[in-house]
Amino acid sequence: PATGAPDFANLVIDYVPDRLMVESKSLKLYLHSYRNHRGFHEACTLMVAKHLIERLKPRWLRICGFWFPRGGIPIDVFYQTREPYT
Repeated sequence: PATGAPDFANLVIDYVPDRLMVESKSLKLYLHSYRNHRGFHEACTLMVAKHLIERLKPRWLRICGFWFPRGGIPIDVFYQTREPYT
């Protein structure tokens, strides 16, 4: 967080893999690396999306960041690569 106060979020990641899939333990360790990252909710959510897209090259990806309220304001960030894959 930019202010130094802790922030918490639930991230929901949906994707349709092409050739690569992410292992759950690897994803957990990667997300844990953000523990002391200073940044805004929107930027952090998009950074995770961009890293996953760059490394996995999925057919489709959607990420939803449901950030816990700070100052009474919850922030929900949504990003997807294109229309859902059918």
